[in-house]
This record gives sequence, C-alpha cells and structure tokens, in this order.
Amino acid sequence: MNTKMTMVYWKGEKFWLGKLLEHPEIMSQGETLQKLEENIRDAYMMMAMEDVPQEHKMKAIAI
Repeated sequence: MNTKMTMVYWKGEKFWLGKLLEHPEIMSQGETLQKLEENIRDAYMMMAMEDVPQEHKMKAIAI
C-alpha cells in the first residue's frame, strides 16, 4: 500500500509526537523523528487492518 498522508508533528520534552492530519485519531510518539514515522505507519496499519483476517487480498481501485 502506498498511501500518502500528512503527518503533523512536534518535539515534546522527551519524544517526538505526531498525528495524521487525515486521521487525527491516529497519534504516536518516537525518540527520533524517524521512529515517530515508523510508529505512525504501524498505528495506521493497525487501524486500517483491524478485523481483517491474516489471509486476505488487496486490489487498487479508483474512487
């Protein structure tokens, strides 16, 4: 999946914090900006793939 979204992020006292502009309910943190990006991707996939069985198929479609 190659979906582009906008991450809003800032530096807290200890961690980088961020959320997806398109899905503000998806937030994460990381010790580095790179780790924050990885964590945001993981959080998005967890939300998007919730309740999807391990054996599934994907197909790109035009909306």
